[in-house]
Amino acid sequence: MFVWERPEPPQRPVPAPLSRGLIVGAAVRLADADGLDAVSLRKVATALDVRPMRLYGYIDSKEELLDLMVDAAHEEIRPAGDGWREVLESLATGMRHAVLAHEWLADLLGGRPQLGPHALAVSESVLAALDGLDVDDVMPVVSAVNAYTIGTVRREVADRRAERATGLDEKSWQATRGPYMRRAFATGRYPALAAVVRDAAHLGPDETFRTGLAFLLDGIGARVAR
Repeated sequence: MFVWERPEPPQRPVPAPLSRGLIVGAAVRLADADGLDAVSLRKVATALDVRPMRLYGYIDSKEELLDLMVDAAHEEIRPAGDGWREVLESLATGMRHAVLAHEWLADLLGGRPQLGPHALAVSESVLAALDGLDVDDVMPVVSAVNAYTIGTVRREVADRRAERATGLDEKSWQATRGPYMRRAFATGRYPALAAVVRDAAHLGPDETFRTGLAFLLDGIGARVAR
C-alpha cells in the first residue's frame, strides 16, 4: 500500500501534534536550507521536537519521505492555459520555478512517474489539454517537454552549486577561462564554436529557457499539424 493510501494515526496533542503534512514541511525546509543530505528521520524529528520513532507511525522509510516531498513540490506546479501549447508551456515554466525554489528537487525528478496526488493532478491537467492529439503522440510529447525542462533546470542548478562552491559567478568564471579559450580558438580548429562564442547574443537563463522551449513547442506543433 502506498503511503498516500495509508491512514494517519489518530492525533495526539501531547507531547506535540504531528501529521504527515508537518513531517513533510519540516523535511522540505531542511532540504531547502542544506540539501538532501540534511534530510533524515532523526533530523526531521529534532526539527519537530518529537522522538524519531513517532515518525514511523506516519512514514515507513526515508524513501517514502522523499516521495512525499516530491509530491508536495508538485503542488506548486499548476499547468493552465487555453490549448495544448499554453498548458505545456505552463507545465515547463511551473516545473522550472519549483526546481529553482527547491534545488533538491532536481536530484529527484525523472525516471518513473510520480504517483502522489499532486503529481497525478498535474498529469491529469496536462493530458486533458492534449485530448485533441493522437493518443499515440500524447506521451512522447509530454516526455519531450519534461526531458527538456528537467535537463535545462538541472544545468541551472549545477551552475548555482558551482558558483557557491567556487565563489565565481558565470561572468567571473568566464573571465578566468578567457585566455585559454582565446588560445584554443587561435589554432583555427574550432571555427564554429569560436563564431558562436564571439557573435551569439548570450541570453540570460530565463530567456534561454523560453527560447529553447519555444523551439521545442514549434516542432511539436509542426508535427501535430501534419
